[in-house]
Amino acid sequence: MLTLLTYPAAAGVFSLSPFCVKAALLLQHSGQPWQREDVQDPRKTRYGKLPVLRAGTEVIADSDTIRAWLEARGADFDAGLSASQKAHSRAVIRMAEEHLYFILMLDRWGDPKVWPTIRDTYFTAIPPGLRHVIAGGLRRSVIKGMQVQGLGRFTPEERLARAEQDLTALSALLDANAFLFGPEVTAADLSVAPMLDAMRSTPVETALSRRVGGDPTFTAYLDRVAAAVPLPG
Repeated sequence: MLTLLTYPAAAGVFSLSPFCVKAALLLQHSGQPWQREDVQDPRKTRYGKLPVLRAGTEVIADSDTIRAWLEARGADFDAGLSASQKAHSRAVIRMAEEHLYFILMLDRWGDPKVWPTIRDTYFTAIPPGLRHVIAGGLRRSVIKGMQVQGLGRFTPEERLARAEQDLTALSALLDANAFLFGPEVTAADLSVAPMLDAMRSTPVETALSRRVGGDPTFTAYLDRVAAAVPLPG
């Protein structure tokens, strides 16, 4: 059986990491039998992050690589889509994972009002006496990386405005469809839905969590994805 190494469940979701949720949805949608294994410290994994899929002696790191591995074994996450739709899907996935994700990161790790709850939720396995030091070092590294990436240089209001552009685009795709590219779940849904769910599931309420959680289009969409690809537990 395949084993997905993932961050633990928290805040009522499979994992606070949208990429771990994405990997779980890919596995569930593929029909492959699998199980979860919760991991708190990913530093010894190939890329120092989760998710990681263990298949016998083979280890597959990163959610996009997990997708490719499953597709090489027969999974078709874009059945029925044209070549143009598949290209569009790939662009939407990159928008979610390379732009909205970093806004989510800053919403959780960059806001000093949110950070203490994130620290104590993410790093429960670390004794309280060490948690502040270790988690604080990781936070400084994340914030420095966001400065290099660029979004960390914007104000929270500017980042929310950037996010709004992407959220408006996603809403437009859902205007006439149950899912992003039609009546059936495709790969884009398995990436975008976890990102939206992570935004509304931040353990401390923020402007971003209110924006996504209060949007009836997104709420109904996330319910449909959850019903179409139900995760165990």
